Amino acid sequence: MTARTPTSRDLGLGHRDHPLLGRRVVDHGHGDRIGVLRAIAPDSKDNPFNLVVAVPDTPPVAWLAPPGGGREWTTAPEAIEEVTP
Repeated sequence: MTARTPTSRDLGLGHRDHPLLGRRVVDHGHGDRIGVLRAIAPDSKDNPFNLVVAVPDTPPVAWLAPPGGGREWTTAPEAIEEVTP
């Protein structure tokens, strides 16, 4: 069982609520790359079958997408913060 923050709410299928969902964030874990936080959810990259039939029992990661669209990437949730204007 993975640890959950007390304010984190389960959204289903391993996804967690986060106050920055849908907002532009800076990813300090990847050279301060800017992205849009799309999800906080487990990463299933270690699944050799490429089919998810159960929620992976792994810590959640932040799923980010480039602001204009494109290929998503993952980072540690602790590595992100909201972009300030």
